[in-house]
Amino acid sequence: MSAKINFDVVIVGAGHNALVAACYLGRAGLKVAILEANDAIGGASVSQKVFPDFDARLSRYSYLVSLLPDQIVNDLGLKFQTIPRSVASFTPEKKAGSDIGLLVTTGLVGDSKSDFAKLTGSDAEFEAWQSFYGDVERIAKVIAPTMLSKLPTRSELKNQVDHPIWDEIIERPLGEVIEAKFSDDLVRGVVLTDGLIGTFADAHEMAANICFLYHLIGNGTGEWKVPRGGMGALVAELHEVALAVGVEVFTNSRVMKIERIDGTYVASTEGGSEFNSTFLLANFAPQALAKIMRTRPPASLDGSQVKINMLLTKLPRLKSGADPRQAFAGTFHFDERYSDLQRAYAQAKEGVIPDRIPAEMYCHTLSDPSILSPELNELGYQTLTLFGIHIPASLFDEDHDATKKIILDRLMAQLNEYLLDPIQECLAVAKDGSLCIEIKSPLELEKDIGLPRGNIFHKDLSMPFREDGTEPSWGVETQFPNLFLCGAGAIRGGGVSGIPGHNAAAAVLEQLSNRVAP
Repeated sequence: MSAKINFDVVIVGAGHNALVAACYLGRAGLKVAILEANDAIGGASVSQKVFPDFDARLSRYSYLVSLLPDQIVNDLGLKFQTIPRSVASFTPEKKAGSDIGLLVTTGLVGDSKSDFAKLTGSDAEFEAWQSFYGDVERIAKVIAPTMLSKLPTRSELKNQVDHPIWDEIIERPLGEVIEAKFSDDLVRGVVLTDGLIGTFADAHEMAANICFLYHLIGNGTGEWKVPRGGMGALVAELHEVALAVGVEVFTNSRVMKIERIDGTYVASTEGGSEFNSTFLLANFAPQALAKIMRTRPPASLDGSQVKINMLLTKLPRLKSGADPRQAFAGTFHFDERYSDLQRAYAQAKEGVIPDRIPAEMYCHTLSDPSILSPELNELGYQTLTLFGIHIPASLFDEDHDATKKIILDRLMAQLNEYLLDPIQECLAVAKDGSLCIEIKSPLELEKDIGLPRGNIFHKDLSMPFREDGTEPSWGVETQFPNLFLCGAGAIRGGGVSGIPGHNAAAAVLEQLSNRVAP
């Protein structure tokens, strides 16, 4: 049955950014509708029972929070909590026939300094690490406070930073800077990984710099935190706040057409309903928006990672002797030496699955056991999330399933080189005898949650500023009046941040304010 419904703002897509925008707009007294194609909200920020036989709700897609500003949490009165991690990363390594590891604790306390010395033979790399990340924090502390304002100019930020680190991160290729500051191949690789998650690039391409910057500027510290209760907890609370301020959410409402008629947007759904509004926010990829609006889509790199979710009956022991509860508490890197990353990129660019696939893992349940039932916690179950890097969507185009199997087998074999307990022996077993492991390719990420070619940022990331002499903007504007991006494809989008949601709402409210100004 068709219907015509009028709103002030219609938001297409119900990811976390849509909910953030809706909360701000609803609080301002506007009549807001969210249209979601699927039967549930959340987009990539969901908690799901991935393995039906077990009461474990995994953050299936997005899984950590870094960029979510405290201001959004405070503005919306969210009780949502994040959990800091005492361990930043652990990387197993073989040296002179021995299994060792590099532990990097938050704040570089405890064994970090001695681990750097065991790996490199001196304190020089540890001191270089301290100096480099201390300088990076200078940029973070300047940029982070600007993320919820109109875009600053390049010169404004550079003048505020007033330090050589600006040129090292913003103007020069990241690989060049890493090679100049660090000597050890493994240390170099651990630094570079923050420039590559979700970004298919050589270390000397500026795309790596932008990705690195976004990974390190959250709230001025860049600390990656765990969402208590999983990603679904954030979405559930935002949904509750949105409903409380009058936002209406329509699931199973796939938008098939968007038109602008006499200054009013008309979003027509598959079911025949028409939603009319003065403002429209797109909480989906710019490429999809271009298709529906019949414009040229933005150029963008393919997504370049596989995501693997696992449920374990126990954590595997490590050949290095490191405590697994410490090693897996932060980011667990393997085969992410600088040379590994560069070689894997070169091979993948030539259309070949890398001989050794760089990867990193994280155990959510060590920080937040609440995503498991009390029974599974009592039995010692754990979850692991793995990202395989430099696996672009193009590798899957010819024979998707065969490629996925090769990659999964290769990653498990590589991981087992560092374990006393083969990972297969640690995996939970379903009632049908299958192992509790799920792998998602870039093409499956596109199919499941609308990431174009699996690109977790929707499109290529942009620097979080505007060039000198350009018009002020919120970074969410499109070529269409009163139609704003409020997803990862906006400038300062990407990651679980709420930033484009806030900024799209701010753009709407600014337009309304200008209309009533004398």
